[in-house]
Amino acid sequence: MNFLLVPDKFKGSLTAKQVIAAISRAVSDIYPQAGIYSVAASDGGDGFLDSVRSYMQVETVKIDTTGPLGRKISTEYLINPRTDEAYIELAKASGLELLSDEERNPLLTSTMGTGIQIKDAILKGAEKIYIGLGGSATNDAGMGIAAACGFAFLDEFGNSLNPIGKNLSKINTIKSTDFLKDYQNLEIYAVNDVDNPLFGPKGAACIYAAQKGAAKEDIEFLDNGLKHLHTIVKEVLGKDYAEIPGSGAAGGTAYGLKTFLNAEFIGGTDFVFKLAKIDKLLESNSIDFIITGEGKIDEQTLRGKLIHGVCRLGKSYNIPVLVVCGVSEINKKDLMEMGDVEVIEIREPSKPLSYSIENASDLIELATTEFFKNRIK
Repeated sequence: MNFLLVPDKFKGSLTAKQVIAAISRAVSDIYPQAGIYSVAASDGGDGFLDSVRSYMQVETVKIDTTGPLGRKISTEYLINPRTDEAYIELAKASGLELLSDEERNPLLTSTMGTGIQIKDAILKGAEKIYIGLGGSATNDAGMGIAAACGFAFLDEFGNSLNPIGKNLSKINTIKSTDFLKDYQNLEIYAVNDVDNPLFGPKGAACIYAAQKGAAKEDIEFLDNGLKHLHTIVKEVLGKDYAEIPGSGAAGGTAYGLKTFLNAEFIGGTDFVFKLAKIDKLLESNSIDFIITGEGKIDEQTLRGKLIHGVCRLGKSYNIPVLVVCGVSEINKKDLMEMGDVEVIEIREPSKPLSYSIENASDLIELATTEFFKNRIK
């Protein structure tokens, strides 16, 4: 038996590599002679830089920037000096991971810190910049990134607005920058797998703002703000990208990257699979089972996240897929559409969530072992 392990992290509990280790122990226990292959994957969100490091020789660039609430922080991005490519993970400067639960508020957060990283990479000579979106604390449609690169957002009195979510609705005009005119060969890629538009029922605010700390009334306000920004963008810049699938990624950051920095969208899962040469792995090895997983799977999982990409991969190669998760909120009908997929939960229903988080490694190993024991029977 040969296994391919492509899990995501269990957020707040285990890294993807720790999940791989737990699953590997279970597989080796049931199939001592098994061939186990693993891929350090990411859908463009948290862990994007770790995935790049796993498959490419890159240098780490340390940089002082600002966090989502404007506090000074030190973070990093990656650069490949041989190819003049840079890799930036949005969450490192604009992510929820930088805030306490009480601080989460997409009305007040900004992508400015990520913009500072992007500008630094450009000034250091990067000609291709890949920005992994995901895990964002923001809903500013990339205003902060644009502001860091020279754009100005002005209110009706001509005052410059702080590029945060609550000011989207105050924008009266946008002052363009000629900064990018000096970098004609620059290529920027927004790396992400979600397919949400900028605004509306499936847009950035309505789907994701609540988990970033927005109250119900805030969500409607932010959604209207995104719609207003797009109206101004069409009037001033003549660009119309709000309905492009994926423009709502990371609180509309993907929209901002495309609108203000001429970015292209590429799929995060496909990007990492290409780095890992996963097609070559599948073609050169007889893989009997693919195992993936993350802490929670729900409707968002089916909107292009890593697990969705792994299931598509299994379906295209006619390989069964096992999804190991903490909690599943996907119904069987949705699973059937994903191919030959089975899901197992590791949680202990009789115990608090904290127990499952603290003991996730052992629970993953136990649940995976039981699954394959039952298949042998």
